[in-house]
Amino acid sequence: MSKENLRKKLINFRKSNFKDQRITFIEFKRIMKKLNLKNNITIGGYYPINSEIGCLDILEKLEKNNFKISLPVTKKKNNMDFYEWSFKDSLKISDQGIPEPVTKKKVFPDLLIVPLVGFDKNKFRLGYGGGFYDRYISKIKNIKRITTVGFAFSFQEIFKIPINQFDQKLDIILTNKGIVK
Repeated sequence: MSKENLRKKLINFRKSNFKDQRITFIEFKRIMKKLNLKNNITIGGYYPINSEIGCLDILEKLEKNNFKISLPVTKKKNNMDFYEWSFKDSLKISDQGIPEPVTKKKVFPDLLIVPLVGFDKNKFRLGYGGGFYDRYISKIKNIKRITTVGFAFSFQEIFKIPINQFDQKLDIILTNKGIVK
């Protein structure tokens, strides 16, 4: 099945099966402890759209625990960068319809929470097809070490994601039912 057909099928399935399931802060902290991550790191998150599993409650608790948090701002040619953000700060709606930070203090996250449409056991993800996250992960890996954590519903796992040379493998995938090993 092509990426486009697979993407449509998974998004429709997610929309029709979306329940109030989530990843808990306790599960996320367990991963951070396992990775030996400290409080002075910057976390990149996302603002959930299209029935994506949310991460805002986790980001809010991280901010309350003195972590620096950031959200992406999309750019031309399907690029993006992450900018410092706080729950006290305003957001603006991007051309893609996604809330983005108004502040312009660019940061390079140490840990990046990545949304996805689908994933496989090899930790490859299927996104919306624009390549924003693959480009960003590839770019930041040339600057610094980054840990990538995909957030998904367990039902988004498929046997094999069709990949190409631009697709970036994630370090961890965390679902509402636990860690994908």
